Amino acid sequence: MSTDPIRVFLVDDQDMVRAGFRMLVESQPDLVVVGEAGDGAAAVQQLAVTATDVVLMDVRMPRMDGVEATRLLSAQGPTPRVIVLTTFDLDEYAFAAIKAGAAAFLLKDATPPELLNAIRSVHAGDAVVAPSTTRRLLEHFAAALPDGTPEAEAEPRLRLLTEREREVLVLVGRGLSNTEIAADLVVAEATVKTHISRLLAKTDSRDRVQLVVLAYGAGLVG
Repeated sequence: MSTDPIRVFLVDDQDMVRAGFRMLVESQPDLVVVGEAGDGAAAVQQLAVTATDVVLMDVRMPRMDGVEATRLLSAQGPTPRVIVLTTFDLDEYAFAAIKAGAAAFLLKDATPPELLNAIRSVHAGDAVVAPSTTRRLLEHFAAALPDGTPEAEAEPRLRLLTEREREVLVLVGRGLSNTEIAADLVVAEATVKTHISRLLAKTDSRDRVQLVVLAYGAGLVG
């Protein structure tokens, strides 16, 4: 297993905020800050030449906001993983950033352990989708997603799924962890991981966050 530190890039228009994040990240032996930018445009430009694993992305910034920056980064490939940061619990910008491909949504007043856990979680591929803030965000803006038919046939990707995979998708959409899904379906957690891997592949989703958005958009949850 690689012992290389997780490479973190900071994007925020406030110097003091970036300085605080840098101090926190650099205090951890398994994390390192590889760069920072004051707006989305500068971030996209620098990230094109900076090897990065996780981006801490402010949502509201001048010149280019975090939504557009996240969309551009997502279009370039599966990495880096983006954690969008916002001051507001229910923020249309944060919701748009999640739809654009962000792996996590976090409030700026999150505790240091919560922020560090989010960085490590998204790097490991376990998108931060379960926190109540993310669930409330998706529920609050569910109306902004495309309407789904009762059978969710409006979303063609769902036609590729087995009945059990649809069940797992619904539970992921409700914010359940792998352990909780395993308990609900009375199966092994390894089986749940297999189903989720297949869901990601069949629906061409980057991570669990996109599966949640898919579940809401198809009308499976909401």
